[in-house]
Amino acid sequence: MNNSFKEELDQYNWDKTLESIFSKTDKDVQYALTSAHVNLEDFKALISPAAKPYLEVMAQKSQLLTRKRFGNTMQMYAPMYLSNECHNICTYCGFSFTNKIPRRTLTDAEILKEAEFLRSKGYQHILLVTGEANRTVGVNYLCNAIKLLQPYFANISIEVQPLEREEYELLKEAGLYATLVYQETYHRETYKIHHPKGKKSNFDYRLETPDRLGKAGIHKIGIGALFGLEDWRADSFFTALHLKYLQKQYWKTKYSISFPRLRPFSGGLEPKVEMTDIDLVQLICAYRLLDEDVELSISTRESEIFRNHIVDLGITSMSAESKTNPGGYVVEPQSLEQFEISDERSTEVIAQMLQENNIEPLWKDWDKNW
Repeated sequence: MNNSFKEELDQYNWDKTLESIFSKTDKDVQYALTSAHVNLEDFKALISPAAKPYLEVMAQKSQLLTRKRFGNTMQMYAPMYLSNECHNICTYCGFSFTNKIPRRTLTDAEILKEAEFLRSKGYQHILLVTGEANRTVGVNYLCNAIKLLQPYFANISIEVQPLEREEYELLKEAGLYATLVYQETYHRETYKIHHPKGKKSNFDYRLETPDRLGKAGIHKIGIGALFGLEDWRADSFFTALHLKYLQKQYWKTKYSISFPRLRPFSGGLEPKVEMTDIDLVQLICAYRLLDEDVELSISTRESEIFRNHIVDLGITSMSAESKTNPGGYVVEPQSLEQFEISDERSTEVIAQMLQENNIEPLWKDWDKNW
């Protein structure tokens, strides 16, 4: 048994993996679609160009599996940005250290103002987001924020800098439920290009973060890649490989996958490899066929029209009315966002859209007993 995912990843060659995906045939796709248990080789076929003619079949199977496992429901969540302080240089992010923007970290009173707004909208699941600045928004700050927000929300998740196992254990004790940590890309050389300086430039430390989360006993771990930095098919395969590794190692933990595509920000970055809407639909369905239990999440990065069309195809969690700047809901709405959102509809309009599609928005689906 490997001690970390790094050992697993090191057994693979990026170019050969991509070549294997593109070599999949019509026969491989048909086999994957009729298989009782889709494996990683089948997953390669389902994300390959050969699967494009089977998209309707994939969508139908994905919908059936999702409804069987999750019912006609959609878990609703909202991000709350606590700080845009960041010591990393990332080519695609508005919070990058080199961007000359006003930096802000919310005070206790400001955190509670944002919480009151989101709670008034019905949210019980909250995702706390910060830049990566250990001295400003380290474990003590995060523990304090989680404790402040406990009375407001049933589930508190974070998307912050990678931490040590012991630090995650402290956050869990404070009330943390889930942690999202995206590798951005599993291609080492490309990763280095887009993360030239700062703690985030350490590819292996970030890669092994889900292992530290699993060992700390965090209840749910979210992983994914930022589509546009590299070829989306290879990054999706390695995300799937990562998922299967984690499920085997930390089998008591729940998992989720997100699908962020590059969005405009201050400075801009054009995708190296474009991922079309059809590509993303294909990928969502492929993940559902690979694993009927994994949670699949979509954010307001995506357009109104696209989100309307994919809510019934495999997605189980979505955000609405998101702000990607600290205090963006009520404290300081005009501050610089991390990236531009695309779907700007209100929470109420999104909830109505879901209901019109015979999907019940879930604001709170369980009481804490952990």
